[in-house]
Amino acid sequence: MKTTVSITLKPEQENNADLIRKFIFRELNAKHIDFQKEDVKYIQEKKSVDARHGGLKLHIKYNVFIKEDISENKEDKLPEWKHADGHKTVVIVGSGPAGLFGALTLLEKGIKPVIIERGEAASDRKRSIAAISTKQTVDENSNYCFGEGGAGTFSDGKLYTRSNKRGNIARILKIFVNFGADPKILTDAHPHIGTDALPQIITNMRNKIIELGGEFYFQTKVTDLISKENKVSGVHAVDLKTGEEKEFTGDAVVLATGHSASDIYKMIAKCNPKSLEAKTFAVGVRVEHPREIIDAIQYHGKAGTSKAGNLGAAEYRLTTQVQERGVYSFCMCPGGFVVPSQTGPNEIVVNGMSNKKRNSLWSNAAIVVETRPEDIPPVFIERAEREKCPALAGLYFRDHLEKLAKNASEGQKAPAQMLTDFMAHKASESFPKTSYTPGIVSSRLDQWIPSQISDRLRQGFLNFDKNMKGFICDQALMIAMETRTSTPVRILRDSETMECPELPGLFPCGEGSGYAGGIVSSAMDGENVCKILS
Repeated sequence: MKTTVSITLKPEQENNADLIRKFIFRELNAKHIDFQKEDVKYIQEKKSVDARHGGLKLHIKYNVFIKEDISENKEDKLPEWKHADGHKTVVIVGSGPAGLFGALTLLEKGIKPVIIERGEAASDRKRSIAAISTKQTVDENSNYCFGEGGAGTFSDGKLYTRSNKRGNIARILKIFVNFGADPKILTDAHPHIGTDALPQIITNMRNKIIELGGEFYFQTKVTDLISKENKVSGVHAVDLKTGEEKEFTGDAVVLATGHSASDIYKMIAKCNPKSLEAKTFAVGVRVEHPREIIDAIQYHGKAGTSKAGNLGAAEYRLTTQVQERGVYSFCMCPGGFVVPSQTGPNEIVVNGMSNKKRNSLWSNAAIVVETRPEDIPPVFIERAEREKCPALAGLYFRDHLEKLAKNASEGQKAPAQMLTDFMAHKASESFPKTSYTPGIVSSRLDQWIPSQISDRLRQGFLNFDKNMKGFICDQALMIAMETRTSTPVRILRDSETMECPELPGLFPCGEGSGYAGGIVSSAMDGENVCKILS
């Protein structure tokens, strides 16, 4: 038989196998389960750190097997991928988690995936990303947002999601482990892979897809849809290296382009504006603290690494309501870095990332304000209406905010302000050392960030400091702008067929479609769409 038990340990007890086994037996007895000690085997399922009430505890959940062979547990089995047999081909636009996991899902049925990616392969993409800091230049098609693996490849590789109704989260994690991720992601309460490890894992996935007959085309940008008999059957694209125009056709097109591909929304608006709708998104800033400050707050004065055990860099999750809008933390990167996520030379966008060990000197998070379609300033609504696609108003507002940040910067440096100065409405005369390698410049964020955002941020910080005393401090740094937490546009699709009603043959998925947020939910969405096509 199989059951689950949960036990609580002190950090220094985590590696005490005899004590853990004793506690598991105790919990089985409490459940009135008959067993012989020699028949009991167990696997850790989840682990979380509890730093509430002034003490540090580990809550650990185990799957317990009694007289059962763990190796035969069906839940642990990976999908069986087949070599593409040529009976069907699906064109996938984008090689982020939705595109990659969608391709693997197709290969379970021997369907050939043809993946088109505007950016570079992960290994080459690193050079383009480095140039933002070293040369102050941005490659518009290969950067932190565009390229193999999508935006998540160079933003920590967080795998935590609450979207458990979308699909099998454990399956996604096991597939990542199969391609090289640390097995700890299967049991951590808030699993992450790490920016330093994820590129190789993504490369391993690509190699498997190619081995099974799939195709990849990097630095190839989609420019239009191909329709045949009123059905999308492929895409027009251009080879960015040679300028050669190409066509890719198949039995269906899966659109998995991510949240930053503004040109794709405009392409769809040109084809059929009714295929798009405005949606709520979020905008704000990155807030960076020295890691030791966040660790001390969350671990009640204790460091993340201590004699009590290695608890790792401390995390936080903050949320509040201000003037009927949510203000919250997003993509918290403990022991991480703030990175440049602009996709063009005339904008400044920031994001966060962490390496596998999460051992940098800083911790950061996006602090953002919920922005609904009705919050968009009239000038952008009017522009979208003139262009006969009202759904694009939020996209134009996002572009405007990113250009404001650019106007307040120098080169690829980002505008910044000390959090205490932001609260006091004054300029920052000096800054602590920051992880943001392109550099920062002093700017009055409180003056140029629209008041509907800055006023809510200010009150949100006050609310956060009540629950996380010390969050507002003279070493906290604000860096602008954080605008790519999600897309302001949704591509409509039928809930049953997953197909765009106005553009038959087109199957939107992932973050760019507006139906997912994060690596795991995007991966599951890609799987769900491609199961329909299988």
